[in-house]
Amino acid sequence: MVAAIFHSPIEAAAAPVPPAAAPAPAKSAPVESAPAPTPAPRRPPRDWRGLWMAVLPPIFGLALLVLVWQGIASTTGSGIPKPAETWAQAVKVFSDPFYSNGPNDQGIGWNILSSLKRVGIGFGLAALVGIPAGFAIGRSVFLSRMFNPLISLLRPVSPLAWLPIGLLVFKGANPAAIWTIFICSIWPMIINTAVGVQRVPQDYLNVARVLNLSEWKVFTKILFPAVLPYLLTGVRLAVGTAWLVIVAAEMLTGGVGIGFWVWDEWNNLNVSSIIIAIFVIGGVGLLLEAALIRLASLFTYEEVKA
Repeated sequence: MVAAIFHSPIEAAAAPVPPAAAPAPAKSAPVESAPAPTPAPRRPPRDWRGLWMAVLPPIFGLALLVLVWQGIASTTGSGIPKPAETWAQAVKVFSDPFYSNGPNDQGIGWNILSSLKRVGIGFGLAALVGIPAGFAIGRSVFLSRMFNPLISLLRPVSPLAWLPIGLLVFKGANPAAIWTIFICSIWPMIINTAVGVQRVPQDYLNVARVLNLSEWKVFTKILFPAVLPYLLTGVRLAVGTAWLVIVAAEMLTGGVGIGFWVWDEWNNLNVSSIIIAIFVIGGVGLLLEAALIRLASLFTYEEVKA
């Protein structure tokens, strides 16, 4: 027999329902921690050693000069004024550097400006002639062999030996002094420019010849950039020589100028003013040299040394 078991619907409803499986808890997103603040970059320590090396040596050098000067003035009977006396005279001289009491009695400021004017005119004329002549001599073998003996013959002549020629030709002291500046300034520019042109690599000129470049293109694109360091060296040498010569030329020609001022103070036996003039001449020359070094550093990639 087959027995069938029937369940009542009431019992089925009363039967406990198994609990549904609880959902798994959702994973929470990882909390990102805030980035640690980056420390401010530490300022590198100041290089005091470089500062001291730049400042102290010149101060020590000037102090040594003053000590030697003081010793010579104190121990010898040469009549050289002491540094304190010269300083007092310098304060008096520079208290009114631009006074004018006539053509032969003017302040030191006017004398410096007059000398700089003569140097500027003579140097400018020398640059207008010397730099193109240097390029021409450097480019042409014929011109180089033609002018090299003349330059070797005339360059060693003292610039003051040309002063009587200037007085004879120009019949005046001022143009004669300018002529002397011109003739002593032209040689460094001619020689340095010509040497710079001759040292241009031949490969550069061969490329220019292959490209059939004009002479103007060769000059502006190849020669001038390559020769510029040599040219600026010649300019610096010429300016230094010109400022050196103008003092001696003005002593002989007279008029207004730092050289004439030195000679006039010597005639007045004012040695303190002569020493002041020596420092002024050296200071102006130092400023001219620094200005040309700055100019050279703007136009060339090479390191320019004093």
